[in-house]
Amino acid sequence: MKRSRRKFSAEFKTKVVLEALSERLTASELAQKYEIHPNQIAQWKREFLDRAAEVFERSGKPEQQQSEEDATQLYQKIGQLQIENDFLKKKLLS
Repeated sequence: MKRSRRKFSAEFKTKVVLEALSERLTASELAQKYEIHPNQIAQWKREFLDRAAEVFERSGKPEQQQSEEDATQLYQKIGQLQIENDFLKKKLLS
């Protein structure tokens, strides 16, 4: 009978990688501790190190994205208020 694939959370992977980076235990010992293959630990570690710089590159983007969304909502509100204002001016002058 085939075993189904296990899915690991990002928190679990991070925990394993950080422990691997501390080098207190060997990859084989970590693999035995967490019941995963040593190659899997090496792969997660390599991926973690390759993407480490992205953490600092993206540090300002979520805030910037939020301000862009806020600006879009404000422009929509301004447009709506302008239409209402024009409508009321026409009604007042009629």
